[in-house]
Amino acid sequence: MDALDLAPLLVGRPHVVAHSYGALGALIAAAAAPGSVRSLTLIEPPLHYLVPDDPEVARLERIGDAVLTHGMDMDPTELREFLHLAGAPVGDGPLPENVVAGVRRAQGGRPTREAHPQLDAIRGAGVPVLVASGDHAAALERICDALADVLGGERSVHPGAGHFVAAAPGFAEQLEAFLRKSVTWQASSSR
Repeated sequence: MDALDLAPLLVGRPHVVAHSYGALGALIAAAAAPGSVRSLTLIEPPLHYLVPDDPEVARLERIGDAVLTHGMDMDPTELREFLHLAGAPVGDGPLPENVVAGVRRAQGGRPTREAHPQLDAIRGAGVPVLVASGDHAAALERICDALADVLGGERSVHPGAGHFVAAAPGFAEQLEAFLRKSVTWQASSSR
C-alpha cells in the first residue's frame, strides 16, 4: 500500500529520503520504476533478510513484527525493548499516551519479512543510494551495511540521535553533499 501511495509522487523524479518501515514502501516503489527517482536515501530500513542467520537481526525482526501483529498485547518487556530501539521515549513507568497511540497505529501493518523489494532493478538502473544509520544497534548496522553493498550505495553512520538518524550531528550535511553529488553524477551520465 505504501508503494502504491508513493508511485504518483515519483512522477517528477524526486530525490527520495525514507526512514525505517517507510523505506520498505519507498524501495518497492523505486524498484517498480527505478527511472522515476533521482536518488534514494534509506535510513535504517528493516530489511532483515539481507543478513540471514544472524541471531541479533532475527531477534530484531521477531520483536518488530510482534509490534505489528500484537501491538500493546505483546510481551511488555520486548515491547519496551523495541520501543527503545525505535527511539520512543520510554522509561520504567507507564508508556506515554503518544507512544501507546503510535503502537496502536502500527498494529496491523504488514510484517517486514514480507517485503523483498527488487533491489537488483534499483542497482541496475544506477540509482544513486545513500544508506544511513545511527550506530545504536549492531543488528541495524549490519542490515545497513548489507543494503549498501547490494545496491552499490554509499554508507554513512551518524551516532547521537538513535533511530532518529536525521537529527544526528552531521547527517544533514552528509545528505546535502550526497544530493549535490547525485545531481552532478546524473548530469554527467546523461551526456
